[in-house]
Amino acid sequence: MHVIATAGHVDHGKSTLVRALTGTDPDRLDEEKERGLTIDLGFAFSTLPSGKKLSFIDVPGHIRFIKNMLAGVGGVDACLFVVAATEGWKPQSEEHLRILELLGITNGVVALTQIDLVDDELAQLAHMDVEERTAGSFLETAEIVPVDSVSGTGLDALKTALESLTEATPTAANNERPRLWIDRSFAATGAGSVVTGTLTGGRLRVDDDVAIAPGNGSARVRAIQTQGESRTKIDPGHRVALNLANVSHRELRRGVALVIDSQWHRTNKFDASIKILGSLGHEVSRRGAFSLYIGSGEWPVSIRVLGPERLAPGSDGFVRVFLPEELPLLPRDRFILRESGRDETVGGGHILDVDPITKASEAKPDLSVERVIAERQWITADHLQRLTGQAVEPVIGEWVTTQEIIADTEETVRSLVEASGPLGLDIAQLEERQRLVLASVGDVQVIDGRARQTSHEDVLANHPLVEVLEANPFAPEQPSEVSGEEIRGLVQRGLILQSDGVLFSASALEQAA
Repeated sequence: MHVIATAGHVDHGKSTLVRALTGTDPDRLDEEKERGLTIDLGFAFSTLPSGKKLSFIDVPGHIRFIKNMLAGVGGVDACLFVVAATEGWKPQSEEHLRILELLGITNGVVALTQIDLVDDELAQLAHMDVEERTAGSFLETAEIVPVDSVSGTGLDALKTALESLTEATPTAANNERPRLWIDRSFAATGAGSVVTGTLTGGRLRVDDDVAIAPGNGSARVRAIQTQGESRTKIDPGHRVALNLANVSHRELRRGVALVIDSQWHRTNKFDASIKILGSLGHEVSRRGAFSLYIGSGEWPVSIRVLGPERLAPGSDGFVRVFLPEELPLLPRDRFILRESGRDETVGGGHILDVDPITKASEAKPDLSVERVIAERQWITADHLQRLTGQAVEPVIGEWVTTQEIIADTEETVRSLVEASGPLGLDIAQLEERQRLVLASVGDVQVIDGRARQTSHEDVLANHPLVEVLEANPFAPEQPSEVSGEEIRGLVQRGLILQSDGVLFSASALEQAA
């Protein structure tokens, strides 16, 4: 299934066109029907003549409802861009186009609506206007289809164009890491909590346990529906409705994500690349109140520009974004940044690092796994996958690192063993990663939990204290010239016993029995 969002200026006929294509009225609110204006997101399904299934997300066009528009276009595959032939290109047409570009949408079809209300000359002028306005954008080569949703003119041609669009647009990948950003939540009579959203990342099944993020809540998938059909499992790329058990619908608001918790890193800050809109009338800095739109949610955030203090209109740069709550995010997740005070779109981009550990003044974020490894030096394969979304085979044990870091760790261990002298080093004092490289450190052997150089004689093997204690097992003479490290080594090997600070021979326990 392909998920397609409508886009375009208010009153250009987006909802009417969706109804003509699907037979479903996406305007579900009474207020929307009374005002003839889409206020919130609407949803509808259609099957093309080829049998391909489409899911439409109808978004508001009015500037006052731009936040709802942003909630709907975060997880779509392509767009159906609507321009009325009666009015031509309008301000929200331009803003919607720029938002779609910032979100990385690369495929679309343009519907030139209300075509029956204009003459041929005006229709041609409207067509030329769209070509001019979309030049240089991802819609530059998009098919422009004249259509009238009331009379049905051009609907068959539009369906043919949508067929071509689906062939050129890949569906969502299955990375076995499901995530569903909730865009609707309600209580259904007799069913309980129901949420809807676009599933991405991986498959969900009935009876799966899902975490609710942000927060500490969880739920069980009781039932799955798509296009009105019940399923026991659902693949990514589908619009789905989930009936959830063990949770109130009041905990499930728009912007919340459902995930398999062990697969995701939750973060309240990230580094990202950003493109500042060229139409912006000012520079962007850390000053100001910002809103982040990611997934289906809106979050108040603060930002820190990485590198220069400000980013000019039309420029590319990097920012560190600070969230009020921890979200399950991944590199390459797309977002839109708006300035709340001016109520304007600033720019957008994609995440590079979901867990930045370098100072903002020193950060040089990118998408490479190698950078994440180099910054941490040692990282488990599972944690690396949570941070990057990429599976990497462990190098040693469960750890991923570089050969240079392994060599440095071996040298550190060798120095520690050398410093321990003939008695050797209790390996329990080493970090896990240091113990892992012990076997590859030359001239070092491990006997009964102690590492020593092979050139050193085993001073514990025939230690005189053992003989002293064996000679008098029940009234042992307590040594005064044996170091605590030697005593610990002898106890560790099982050559002597220690109880309440008193030392005994290993055979004393057997003789007492």
